[in-house]
Amino acid sequence: MAHGDPRSSPFDNLLGTRFLEMGPDRVVAELEVTPKLHQPAGIVHGAVHCALVEHVASTGAYLWLTRDGGSPAGRVVGITNHTDFLLSVSDGILTATGLPVHRGRTVQLWEVGIADEHGVHVARGSVRLMNLGPQSMAPPP
Repeated sequence: MAHGDPRSSPFDNLLGTRFLEMGPDRVVAELEVTPKLHQPAGIVHGAVHCALVEHVASTGAYLWLTRDGGSPAGRVVGITNHTDFLLSVSDGILTATGLPVHRGRTVQLWEVGIADEHGVHVARGSVRLMNLGPQSMAPPP
């Protein structure tokens, strides 16, 4: 994968994220809830929801930026992540679906909903991402 490609990273591999659908207009990923993802109260740690929201949004934003005719050397970086926790989860499969809200020359905004295996929304988030091109990856003079 290209430098800056968010579809696979050591951190996200630790979480166990699996992509079901990846495209510039929609991204769907799932995550199996295991005790290693719990906080002390025995429910999914909020940071897991935040990471899943960011991973899904970053993947879609990257795929849009580097699509045909786009910048093949481009990358995206998250600049804000606002995640709301709606219901607690202790086990099962979580499915995160990301959709673009705005895609501009310099920034993108993606919304991500997280549902349990029964389709009940347990978290939602939005991530604003900055589009970086090859010129922004060069070291300063």
